Amino acid sequence: MPISQVMLNLIARKFYPALNRKLSGKETSAFLNIKKHANTFLHIKNCTAVFAYLCPMLLSEVIGQEKLKQQLVEMVQHQRLSHAILFVGPEGAGALPLAIAFAQYIVSIPNNAEASGADLFGAPEPTTPKVYSPDEIEALPAYHRASQLMHPDLHFSFPSIIEKPGTKNLSANYIEDWREFINGYPYGNVFDWLQLIKAENKQGNISADECAEIIKKLSFKSFESAYKVLVMWMPEYLGKEGNKLLKLIEEPPDNTIFLLVANSEEQILPTILSRCQYIKVPRLTTQEIETALIQKGHIEPEKAAQIAAISDGNYREALHLLQHSDADFLAQIREWLNAILKGGPVVQLKWVEETSKMGRESQKQFLKYFNHLLEHSIRLKVLGNELPLDPALKDFALRINKIAGVGQLEAMVQELDKAVYHIERNANPKMLFMALGIKFYHIIQNKTLILTEA
Repeated sequence: MPISQVMLNLIARKFYPALNRKLSGKETSAFLNIKKHANTFLHIKNCTAVFAYLCPMLLSEVIGQEKLKQQLVEMVQHQRLSHAILFVGPEGAGALPLAIAFAQYIVSIPNNAEASGADLFGAPEPTTPKVYSPDEIEALPAYHRASQLMHPDLHFSFPSIIEKPGTKNLSANYIEDWREFINGYPYGNVFDWLQLIKAENKQGNISADECAEIIKKLSFKSFESAYKVLVMWMPEYLGKEGNKLLKLIEEPPDNTIFLLVANSEEQILPTILSRCQYIKVPRLTTQEIETALIQKGHIEPEKAAQIAAISDGNYREALHLLQHSDADFLAQIREWLNAILKGGPVVQLKWVEETSKMGRESQKQFLKYFNHLLEHSIRLKVLGNELPLDPALKDFALRINKIAGVGQLEAMVQELDKAVYHIERNANPKMLFMALGIKFYHIIQNKTLILTEA
């Protein structure tokens, strides 16, 4: 169901109770972006979920990663900024919002060198740009342009598709969609992004034409900032075409910064990897996710703690769990296990028929929830009953431990991981859940693990 303008106004009043003025351009844009794409990729069901997605791009407002933030600021303040930095972090850790916030910080620094002029013999006087702290950046005019991702010295490259036959595959063709994606869903993954641009079955990539465009853009002098910055998201999608960028990355024009953001360095061209300073972005802590859900999503502390505990350091996962928190996955798992172990094929088939009617995203969240539940069961079995869990969740985990040992639970976790992988690749849900039920029957009832082998 689309979010109406009335609902948007109610959201604004709910979360900005003192707001008795006209919304600013950025605030209005954020609301309109949510309204436009609510049914496309956010699947928003309530007001609290809306504001859990919004994430301003000041360094101080990026979730967690305090040590990395301090390290990045010190690199700028001590003039030790590398010309190519690779941020590598797992999904939902915030590598992309961290890199973008850092890029906005860099390009907001004024170019004081030009104002100093030249000496009597025509050579520019050596000057050191004034060092601004992240807190001072927000007041600068350049930051307002950077915060809207419209700064002339801030460039982006990301996986895209050919928009129309005969056109080039360029990131610039999707820059408006990109701004909406970052403003509305900065912790999203590449699957969410490709859904937004309606890639369907097309494979996104960073093309040879895009590489040529990058070389062209970065060959120009910076417009107003002390630096030109390119943020490249998912360099894993660079094929051999990425070799075109090697010379530029190794010997860039003066004051040109490359910020590459990846999920895994293993899929990046080794020739590019060797030219970058490596920064590992760790998973968020449970406390950081819990605090973010309370402060940004206005979630009740008890509910936020439960979601954070099973999100595995992944803020995107926490948001999806929040969206599906109204669904009684626990009851659904109970029905499934009863159908597998007691009900027989007819009851199991009925359960599969009902579950196959759920959307793929809901099916995936259900499987992940079951996976987290089994992981907690293993922890309870190994570490004892003192783990801080929701009482209903803990009771069910203990019941599962009565019918399966650690080996059986680990085997089920592996099967659930495989099922999530296949659901993401459009597997037939009826066949998948029926096969999974049969495997679980043999794992639990017959205590057989052979079916879990790849």
